[in-house]
Amino acid sequence: MVCSVLEEMRIRSLGVIDDAVVELSPGFTAVTGETGAGKTMVVTSLGLLLGGRADPALVRIGAEKAVVEGRIAVPAHAAALVRAEEAGAELDDGALLISRTVSAEGRSRAHLGGRSVPVGLLAELADDLVAVHGQTDQQGLLKPARQRQALDRYAGDAVAGPLDKYTEAYRRLRAVVAELDEITTRARERAQEADLLRYGLEEIAAVEPRAGEDVELAEEAERLGHAEALSSAATVAHAALAGNPEDPEGIDAATLVAGAHRALEAVRSHDPALAGLADRIGEIGILLGDVAGELAGYADDLDADPLRLAAVEERRAALTGLTRKYGEDVGAVLAWAEQSAARLTELDGDDERIGELAAERDALRTELGALAQALTDARSEAAERFAAAVTAELASLAMPHARVSFDIRQTEDPEGVEVGGRTVAYGPSGADEVELLLAPHPGAPPRPIAKGASGGELSRVMLAVEVVFAGTDPVPTYLFDEVDAGVGGKAAVEIGRRLAKLARTAQVVVVTHLPQVAAFADRQLLVEKTNDGSVTRSGVKVLEGEERVRELSRMLAGQEDSETARAHAEELLAAARADL
Repeated sequence: MVCSVLEEMRIRSLGVIDDAVVELSPGFTAVTGETGAGKTMVVTSLGLLLGGRADPALVRIGAEKAVVEGRIAVPAHAAALVRAEEAGAELDDGALLISRTVSAEGRSRAHLGGRSVPVGLLAELADDLVAVHGQTDQQGLLKPARQRQALDRYAGDAVAGPLDKYTEAYRRLRAVVAELDEITTRARERAQEADLLRYGLEEIAAVEPRAGEDVELAEEAERLGHAEALSSAATVAHAALAGNPEDPEGIDAATLVAGAHRALEAVRSHDPALAGLADRIGEIGILLGDVAGELAGYADDLDADPLRLAAVEERRAALTGLTRKYGEDVGAVLAWAEQSAARLTELDGDDERIGELAAERDALRTELGALAQALTDARSEAAERFAAAVTAELASLAMPHARVSFDIRQTEDPEGVEVGGRTVAYGPSGADEVELLLAPHPGAPPRPIAKGASGGELSRVMLAVEVVFAGTDPVPTYLFDEVDAGVGGKAAVEIGRRLAKLARTAQVVVVTHLPQVAAFADRQLLVEKTNDGSVTRSGVKVLEGEERVRELSRMLAGQEDSETARAHAEELLAAARADL
């Protein structure tokens, strides 16, 4: 049962296509047409819908922009639908509408379910919706890294579980090694920093400053430096308030206020308002007495000792020496000392930290070795099943004697991890180097498919891999472009048969030039140009009955009306229907 179905695409002003609608079936759709008619634009259009790179050269000459719109039926609760709804997309009668616009100036815009979205979101959805295979993808399969990814994908949880643990341990190991390298390579700089901090702390400890001491000493120095003037001012003020014993006839403020208070006291009973004023004058007299007493005490206590002043200035000089180096004031100096003490503790603990990191590094390397071994074991087990399944598929693709196998190996490295009793190189995906091998016929040694497979053989290996994947990790829609390149005859028939088999569980769209492949399709689309060299809405049509026979005849012999070709085309269609 197909989970998601690409129902149709509308393509406007893209390459040779002026305005065309491509209607697709849930099963197997073959797209055919003359060379250069624009069949590959179908693949290009779908690539744009799936977040592919926007090339302004694709915009039809004379047009301002190219537009591709797609309609995909997505069932409820599908991962792609959930992600789309999170982005604000809305369904249209149960289908998800995707739009991509490319301007002639190179600007690109994407819309999903009526909402403008980043192009990257379309690429995210593509992983769950469509697998696109063309010549570029086949070349990708030649890379060992892609082959390892394919094997891991086939193995499923057996590899995914230990790989997640391995990846986490690998990242932690890199962080530990980086910190260890930083500590050891900067040992000299850190030692110099520790010496400077230690010197500064010893200098501050020798002075023993107190918080706020600099402010207190500044005030005391100011007072001691002007002791005589302060004493004289206090004495004069005291005399003005309380009188001078050496001048008994003098008039002072206390005497005058006392006289005023006596005058009011004598008549206060006659007027409450005047009584209130008398009380206030009495309070003034008390206050004058208090201030006069304090002035007398201040003058008596004022120390004009020059030795004390010298000691204060010496202490201030010592504190100034600290504030010039470690802070604006004594408070800042003490804060620097606290921070520096913590930093010095950290630096002095480097040796201990180095030991801890080295121990953690060794433990992580041991753990990675065990996890790498688990990955190797899981991959080896999956490789046997994967290779056997692909080999069986190749037998059905006119390669009955071909054998597929995997070479899973490690490279020795004294700086690596221990796997299987050897110290081997390792990376973010384990210690395994995975390579897909092909022996095309008996007696031929297994060789990497990059060297041992022709173009046609590689196409069939690619198809066999996808058929095997379809049984374990299905993708809703497969799009193959020139998967039948370099193939003909019986092999072409078998490719058509296997594509039809794949279409039983997924939607399959194939751009092909082989009638043997097209005959197996549930629906055949013809792409043809008009006289002006463009593809219009009428240039992409569904072929049925006699029209399909004529197109298959053209593909077989280049002649639509050849009786021999027509007979062969009808025979192909009949054989394909009987096979299904």
